[in-house]
Amino acid sequence: MADEELSVRVDSWIWSVRLTKTRSMAGAACRAGHVKVNDERAKPAQVVREGDVVRVYHDGRERVVTVRKLIRKRVGAEIAAECYRDDSPPPPPRAEAAALGIRDRGTGRPTKRDRREMERLRGV
Repeated sequence: MADEELSVRVDSWIWSVRLTKTRSMAGAACRAGHVKVNDERAKPAQVVREGDVVRVYHDGRERVVTVRKLIRKRVGAEIAAECYRDDSPPPPPRAEAAALGIRDRGTGRPTKRDRREMERLRGV
């Protein structure tokens, strides 16, 4: 097998297995530092191989997946689920997640103290 068949770009792979909605969102997440491969920050063109651990912080939640199979094209959800093993922590309950970031309308910009308290509640 040629080396190009053994590896795929990380932005293409996380889009192909439906961790992000669009490929441009996957690339933007990589550039923003929201994607890590084997606990190292990943650029969009970084190569991902079978057995790598990919961490994606997307939509307020961290997804931790282990690469099982490499694919280049976007596929259906059932096939995509076979391409990785999901080791993500369970998502927070909806009521708890919604209550964390709600501020009263018209209260203005949060102070530094308010912001730090909101971050503490979110666990950031």
